Amino acid sequence: MVRQAKAQRILTHDQIWAALDRLAARAGLSSSGLAKRAGLDPTTFNKSKRVTSDGRERWPSTESIAKALAAADSSIEIFARLIDDDTGDGRTVPLLGIAQAATSGAFDESGLPSGKGWSEIALPTADDSRAFALKITGNALLPVYRDGDVILVSPGAPVRKGDRVMVKTKAGDVLVATLKRRTAKVLELQPLDAAFEQLTMAAGDVAWVARIVWASQ
Repeated sequence: MVRQAKAQRILTHDQIWAALDRLAARAGLSSSGLAKRAGLDPTTFNKSKRVTSDGRERWPSTESIAKALAAADSSIEIFARLIDDDTGDGRTVPLLGIAQAATSGAFDESGLPSGKGWSEIALPTADDSRAFALKITGNALLPVYRDGDVILVSPGAPVRKGDRVMVKTKAGDVLVATLKRRTAKVLELQPLDAAFEQLTMAAGDVAWVARIVWASQ
């Protein structure tokens, strides 16, 4: 009987360092900034430290990688994806079920993910470093979004008339609708189901509004 040997993948020096660079960029940091946040010498991940003076490759230690992952609030699974990312993007965003989005502590005052319960998901586009994803459950957002769809919400994207948006009220409610008009005093929204009437909210009742920039449909 002939046994076929399984091909073993060998990680290269360049792949590991490139993944660390992507990890830093994903956290909005330089390589030295990531090292500093991780409690390491700021020069630990500098390019000048990756090759010795006599030309030998210097690899990051497992301890330094572990500290970098903790500093970037990431995981070894995410790091593995960054190694595999040939495009240099490696972008993942926080993910939460939309039913949990209305719970206390899911977002901070500026509308960014906060607290426990968030996981991560890799998405094809996420230019905003503050972007997050929500998984739709149930049929409340039909006919536009179905059960199981994932939407990408970008707090940094400009919001215009006609955009689909996520609205968080100061009372803690979460709404997904189409923006009809926004002034200093009111916010006018059209529910995704056209059978429902337009909603008008006082601007003072709105905590924040963020644009939905992508959906997995």
